[in-house]
Amino acid sequence: MLKLFSSELPPEDQIAKAELERVLVMQLDDTSAVVMLSPVLRALRQALPHAKLTLMTSETGSQMAPLLPWVDDVMVDRAIGPDGTGSRFINPREEIAFVERLRCHDFSVALIFSSVAQFPLRAAVACYLAGIPYRVGYAKGLNGSMLSHSLLPPADDLHQVDRNLGLLRTIGISEVDQQLELNIPENVENRANELLGIAGLKLNVPYILLAPGAMSALGQYVPDHFAAVARILAAQTEQQLVIVGTSAEAKMIQPVLQVVEENLYGNVYSLVGKTTLPELAAIIRQASLTIANNSVSMQLADVFGCPMVILHSEADMSNQWMPRQACARLLSRPAACSYCTRTDCLHGINCPDIRPEEVAIAALELLTRQTYIQSDYKGIFESKMESESDNHTPVR
Repeated sequence: MLKLFSSELPPEDQIAKAELERVLVMQLDDTSAVVMLSPVLRALRQALPHAKLTLMTSETGSQMAPLLPWVDDVMVDRAIGPDGTGSRFINPREEIAFVERLRCHDFSVALIFSSVAQFPLRAAVACYLAGIPYRVGYAKGLNGSMLSHSLLPPADDLHQVDRNLGLLRTIGISEVDQQLELNIPENVENRANELLGIAGLKLNVPYILLAPGAMSALGQYVPDHFAAVARILAAQTEQQLVIVGTSAEAKMIQPVLQVVEENLYGNVYSLVGKTTLPELAAIIRQASLTIANNSVSMQLADVFGCPMVILHSEADMSNQWMPRQACARLLSRPAACSYCTRTDCLHGINCPDIRPEEVAIAALELLTRQTYIQSDYKGIFESKMESESDNHTPVR
């Protein structure tokens, strides 16, 4: 259990739980952010068993709804960008409609969750204009005056889960379980197994999941390198390899999909563009290892305790999002521009510049701990790499 802060709000500043009949939880961000909100949703349901709990999130975030058993309703709005305006310019008609949508639900309280990089002014203003009596969030610039309970933002390097839980002190919730949690319905589990079977996988043979997509080009491991990792693992393990991603990512990760077409060892399969997010969660839950960028696949692996190798950019503040429940190896290269928080690079640098051999070794080491492969794989791996290819730097 986590003690949120050394000192809680005085009782006179806390919101009485009896007044909270209709609770709005706002997290207008991507799917990863919604996964990291699960401890908050669970804590709210436990503390307010009879309240109606509504989650407002982005269109992509709403895809996680089937896995969140504590939520009664889901509302969709556009994501909040770093400037607070979202993905498009402010449209007065849309903003008026947004306020009216909030007003008609007669919410008792709005809990506005955001990351360090977000400026939640738009959400705070809308809740104020909608007449929601209690509006809780971290003060950032002008949005503080729109909040009934304006909290001082915590340190930037605080994990996002803990940052989220800090808002709950306004309703007297101080001892909270940090554990991430998602509930996979039986029909989703069955569909996931069906998809694996259709793709050609043997359900009694373990598999490694590779998720080469990323939230931004800056934080994406080079697809050609990802493809090299897949080729090494296909040759060095008896496990199956499953490539996942969205239809929109298919063109970007084409080098990885080429490995599926080659399928030299008959153990590489693709589910790119074929899974929903809940189905992806079910597939990751059964994987023996996940290899991914900083993405929702990483967060899902963390939920289910799936060991993982994560390629991440030094521009990411890893303390905010790093896995905490599963065994994980985070691979990156030091950079002078660390923590710039940009989603593109002014200098054309790809931050996760790591040799495929390093990634493969990290993966094989994690698999060795689970006794899925022979413990002496490294000697075999080194001799094979040195003898078969002059293009790779020998493994040390």
